[in-house]
Amino acid sequence: MDRGTVGSAQSGRLLVEVREEGPSAVVTPAGELDHHTADLLREPLEGCLAKGFKRLVIDCSRLEFCDSTGLNVLLGARLKAEEAGGGVHLAGMQSVVARVFEITGADAVFTVHDTLEAALADDSA
Repeated sequence: MDRGTVGSAQSGRLLVEVREEGPSAVVTPAGELDHHTADLLREPLEGCLAKGFKRLVIDCSRLEFCDSTGLNVLLGARLKAEEAGGGVHLAGMQSVVARVFEITGADAVFTVHDTLEAALADDSA
């Protein structure tokens, strides 16, 4: 599998790394995803879709916080990926982030995996 880094974006509170993993783009946000940092995730996600990746795997294991703005970025990426015939998989959510998804019901519209490895092994779009 190709594990080369595609790119990264950084702010004081959020670092986003992107890499190719077979047919997937793996996007790893680390830190706090909120109103002030949402574009740091939105831009790489849109970039992956623009490059032809239909399957996005978001490694949430280093995401410490996510507010409604961050959730909307992920929901927007999901809609665009599904329009292209793909999908967004979320992996390794910490309990504080998972709680936001549970409260809003967003966990029902994403494919959620316990680990990044499980998300990558899932061959669905």
